[in-house]
Amino acid sequence: MTIKSGYEFGYFLGATCSDGTVGKNYVSLVVNDEGFASRYAACLTATTGLPARPQAVTRPSGCLQRQVPGFRVRVVASYLADLVRPCVGGDAHHMRQKFPRVVLRDRETLEGFLDGYADGDGYRPKNWSGRLLVSANAPFLSELAQVVGARFTPRPSGHASHLVVADSWPGRGTFKPEQHSLQLREVTWTQVHEVRRRTTTNKPFILYSYRLDPHPGFLVNGHLARQAW
Repeated sequence: MTIKSGYEFGYFLGATCSDGTVGKNYVSLVVNDEGFASRYAACLTATTGLPARPQAVTRPSGCLQRQVPGFRVRVVASYLADLVRPCVGGDAHHMRQKFPRVVLRDRETLEGFLDGYADGDGYRPKNWSGRLLVSANAPFLSELAQVVGARFTPRPSGHASHLVVADSWPGRGTFKPEQHSLQLREVTWTQVHEVRRRTTTNKPFILYSYRLDPHPGFLVNGHLARQAW
């Protein structure tokens, strides 16, 4: 999978950070607004090339005590899920995730991130030009505030805090582009030069031995495996 940077990539990450879910092998978004779900699906496809579309679903409402209609975008892709988790610090939980500095590649990507996050946990006020972002994850908003040069005071006792991002934030000169990889560092292709069958006398299975050069160890789903000697 090749990840394409730009506005759509930023929007995808912003919406995922606000309202999305990163599972073991999937990324999903469940919201009430069909337009939001459609924009998320379009940006996900533009970013990854994977087909995505909103599906009508129902989900329980704790406030209304009944099932309410909504829309879900769900893409099963282990590589994509494994890529998003490091972007947010390794833990995609909304209260523990970190600000994904990968969106600082350029201003276009950051603008997409702000729009995606605002569509999920925020809004655009009618009486001034800007976005108001909401989150109980104060460190997340605090780091973002430094990027856009905004003042931020977290609310006490774990209540949801607000960050005001005016559309004039680029003029403050606080944005500094950063270079970040869009590929998993621990996932690469390798070439198999030879496969040799080894015979056994008392084992009911076939054993294949692989010689690994130059390093005898490698990771399989995060677990260290070593070459059999």
